[in-house]
Amino acid sequence: QVRLVQSGGGSVQAGGSLKLSCETSGFADSDRCMAWFRQAPGKEREGVARVHNRFGLAYIVDSLKGRFTISQDHANDTVYLQMNSLSPEDTAMYYCAARFTFCYAGPPKTADYNIWGQGTQVTVSS
Repeated sequence: QVRLVQSGGGSVQAGGSLKLSCETSGFADSDRCMAWFRQAPGKEREGVARVHNRFGLAYIVDSLKGRFTISQDHANDTVYLQMNSLSPEDTAMYYCAARFTFCYAGPPKTADYNIWGQGTQVTVSS
């Protein structure tokens, strides 16, 4: 059974950093696309970043480039989202997600991912 277990997150002041983790299990050696999404109160869930487990090809949405980084540690089967220079606008529930085989081009879209982590809250205070 495939599973995504998230950790990290919490509360931080503006300008601070946080690192989210998404530990994967049950995928064996299957090709998959891993992504991060976020959902602020009253807003739709939006794609933040994605990376392919075999080919890499890390992608960060334009609005977050330079502040957010997606990475993966194959030894620990974990995907990370490093978030720097955080602002209150980054406050949201953050989700890790996966889909088998390949990554679609462009920003990750909610409908394209069918395996989800439990979510973790990130709160940035001014």
